[in-house]
Amino acid sequence: MNKWLVIASIALTFAVTGAQAAGNADEGKTKSAVCAGCHAADGNSGLNPLWPKIAGQHPGYIEKQLKAFKASTSTDPKVSKRNDPLMAPMAMPLSEQDMADLAAYFSSQTRTTGTASADVVAAGEALYRAGNAETGVAACMACHGPAGFGIPEAGFPALAGQNAAYTEKALKDFRSGARTNDMNKMMQGVVERMTDEEVAAVAQYIQGLSK
Repeated sequence: MNKWLVIASIALTFAVTGAQAAGNADEGKTKSAVCAGCHAADGNSGLNPLWPKIAGQHPGYIEKQLKAFKASTSTDPKVSKRNDPLMAPMAMPLSEQDMADLAAYFSSQTRTTGTASADVVAAGEALYRAGNAETGVAACMACHGPAGFGIPEAGFPALAGQNAAYTEKALKDFRSGARTNDMNKMMQGVVERMTDEEVAAVAQYIQGLSK
């Protein structure tokens, strides 16, 4: 776990925010109408648990993901890309100002908290807070915080209350290589050591975690 704490500290120290357009939450609310079908008007997706809650997420992280979706067809190896058949076409027409406005709006919303399955919550909490020393799995809270708030300055997202089905899919996508836009392959390195049971348990714990 100490290795990942060091990496997290380095990432926090040297995080590059870059020049970003200032987001306008009021403009973002108007522009978010097209997002509401999947993410709900306030960003607390409920129709399909595979669609993430984006309410209360750090604006920089939302912008990063939208840019990665938009760049999904780029052939530039230096560009952060994230492939998704639903999100890529939605992100394509967005300008940087659109992304900033949407990020400002959804980050200003309050994320709802779900309920963790009682039969795995203890195992999920142990993994989230202490990792698995035997297999080298780092504690999730090293980067995402004890309450799941994340570290916005380092680009580490808030997790608390996130749909378990989405978190489980995201972790498995990192493990399989279907998703590779994590910083320095940090998530890929963590999840490759996790079992399916551990992935499911920590996803359930996160769903019931309140920041």
